[in-house]
Amino acid sequence: MFASPAYAQAAGAAPAGGVASFLSFAPLIFIFVIFYFLLIRPQQKRMKEHRAMIDSVKKNDMIVTGGGIVGKVTRVDEGEVEAEIAPNVRIKLIKGTISEVRPAGAGKPAND
Repeated sequence: MFASPAYAQAAGAAPAGGVASFLSFAPLIFIFVIFYFLLIRPQQKRMKEHRAMIDSVKKNDMIVTGGGIVGKVTRVDEGEVEAEIAPNVRIKLIKGTISEVRPAGAGKPAND
């Protein structure tokens, strides 16, 4: 009752290759380049700097963990760090949880 008959149409000519196909992908390529320079590259740089910072941790450095714990490094192992967070209170941490490393003496308050 409400259906109308469907009529077949002749197929259109195939688009010419080369330039037309490149122009259809140009916006996608442009967007990827923008994402690379604004998001991917800076993130990779930050990750590289963080990895170098974690690898350079040594005894007596002050560290801050991802959970906000501040402590003084007493021992460094392959994948773990032992930190003293209070007098005679030591904890073992995975190196990947370290978010900041302060050189020895940087975390102490200044004497007036």
